[in-house]
Amino acid sequence: MTRPAFHLAIPVDDLGRARTFYGDVLGLSEGRSADHWVDWDFRGHQVVTHVVAGARAEAGRNPVDGHDVPVPHFGLVLTVEDFHALAGRLRDAGTEFVIEPYRRFAGEPGEQWTMFLHDPAGNALEFKAFRDESQLFAR
Repeated sequence: MTRPAFHLAIPVDDLGRARTFYGDVLGLSEGRSADHWVDWDFRGHQVVTHVVAGARAEAGRNPVDGHDVPVPHFGLVLTVEDFHALAGRLRDAGTEFVIEPYRRFAGEPGEQWTMFLHDPAGNALEFKAFRDESQLFAR
């Protein structure tokens, strides 16, 4: 099955910091851009950072596995190898994690690694990796 690509536009307060984070730290390719926005290739999906003045706050937090998960958030399901490589790049870049990389549901259906962080503008991201991606929606 071929998955359709999603499009997500998010606010940022500084396009230079967004370019450093999304381009250099996350390693995404930059697409089209203008003075106030940049398209990013988010592993085949289109994420657009738009400059928007003013501070933004999370809508809230939701308790999951003893952690306070920021809401809203977005991210990707990666391979386990790519997940750990990204976690290393994020650590090397001095990223402060909202929730450090950890494994959930060990030995159970849906076993996965997950981590949460904020981009420089405060947008929350989650990256995860399933031991068996076919269990993405396993109960």
